[in-house]
This record gives sequence, structure tokens and C-alpha cells, in this order.
Amino acid sequence: MSQVSQEPTGAISIAPYRYALCIEYQGTNYRGWQIQKGVVSIQETLEKALSKVANEPVHVVCAGRTDACVNATYQVIHFESHAKRTPRAWVMGTNTKLPDDIAVKWAVEVPESFHARFSAQQRRYRYVILSAPVKPALLAKGVTWTYKSLDVDRMNAGAAYLVGEHNFNSYRAVNCQAHSPIREVRELKVYRSGGLIVIDVAANAFLHHMVRNIAGVLMKIGCGEAEPIWAKEVLDAQDRRQGGVTAPPYGLYFVDVKYPDEFELPKSELGPYFLTALD
Repeated sequence: MSQVSQEPTGAISIAPYRYALCIEYQGTNYRGWQIQKGVVSIQETLEKALSKVANEPVHVVCAGRTDACVNATYQVIHFESHAKRTPRAWVMGTNTKLPDDIAVKWAVEVPESFHARFSAQQRRYRYVILSAPVKPALLAKGVTWTYKSLDVDRMNAGAAYLVGEHNFNSYRAVNCQAHSPIREVRELKVYRSGGLIVIDVAANAFLHHMVRNIAGVLMKIGCGEAEPIWAKEVLDAQDRRQGGVTAPPYGLYFVDVKYPDEFELPKSELGPYFLTALD
């Protein structure tokens, strides 16, 4: 909510409004969320569109940065603007200025205490795998394909070792900039949805490449190249070199963020949509 304050000079200063938006995007054509020099990012594309609607420069903060080619169905952002717009105006106006692979799903005005990143209590990703003899065409960049047969029961046995609060140093990228490797995985399950295999993981927060490294370990277990206990052995090693191959970004979806009820944000429908139809 905008506030009026008196400056020492006697001039009146109007504090900006704060808004929260939910963004959906297909990450294939972008070098990830964060603005980077010389490449196209989700953040830069979104800020340009919002700035046009606001008629002033807009800077956004997201709930969780995603890597190149990673998708999102429920990425929450916040920004401040002196422009007073209705939720419908932010949604419809911004969408007319965005490419087809990025969309604003909803917008709400929030109090100054709301922060897309620091107010978040939990985040959820889904990693979608097609295990089939022949590669897909229609979802070539929407799922990770493997010709190997995967055993979901073996994958779940390995996943069980990773639930709880642990040092996930072995499951993060070597160049991860997080100060601490300690994270709490609250849910981690593997299930079939039609002809697809889904790794569904929720945690208080994630490290760089953490989900893709978990997926790489579980896929190796699922195809019989390692036993389920290997997931724990990798965890205990606290050494990324023991963690095996990082799974591809294709098929990774940021699908949910939990916030305190006081902010009254619309709930996620836990995409992607083609899984919702199959579940």
C-alpha cells in the first residue's frame, strides 16, 4: 500500500505500491532467470514488459532463480511501482507485451512486509522423465528423455535417504554461491503419471543444480546402475565429485512456493498442465 511521507524540505513523498505476480514460462529460449550481460533472460524480458505498463523502470525479485532451459508454472515475484494499476491491468497489460513463452497468471497488491524470496517458507519442483525406446518430438524440450527402463520403486528407495535436513554439498553445483549447504527436504517421491515418471521434491530452499543432481542419482539407481543406498553414500561424502552426472534441465519445472496465509496469495495448481490431466 502506498504511503505519503513528509520530506525534510517540506516536499511530499509518496512511497511506491508493492505488487506480487505469478509467472509461468518455458525456459528453452532463455539463459535462466537472472539478468546476464549479452544473453536473454526471463528477468530482463519481464522487467521490460512491466516497465511499459508502469510507465517507469521496474525491478523484480523472484522466489527462486531458475537455470537456463528450466521451466516454471508458479514463479512468484514482487516489485514496487508508483503506478496504481488493478490486478487485471497488470496481468492483461503485461501479457500483451511478453513473448508467447512467458505469461503472468495473477497479480495482487501486497504489504511492504511481503518479499518473494525471504517470505517463502517452501519451494517445490517437479522433474519429468520419459523412459521410452524412442525420443519424443512434441515434448522434446518439455521432458528429459532416456532410452533406459527406470524402476520407480528403486528410485523411491533411494529418495527416502534424502528426506530431512542434511548437508547437500554433494548435490549442489561446484560453483554454487550459497553460504550453507544445509537444506531440509520435506517431501521427495517418484511416481508414474501416464507414460511419464515424475520426481516431486519440496524443500525449504534449494541449492544450485540440487534437483538436477538428485534426479541424476535417482535415474542411475532406477536403471539398475547403482543400488538405492548409493543416494545416501553420495550424501554422506559431501563431495560433488561423488555425485555422478547432473541431469539435463529439460523437464524441470518450478511448480510451487508456500507463503504465510496472512498474504492471501492464490494457491498453485501444481503443474505442468499435462501432468494435471494425467494424475
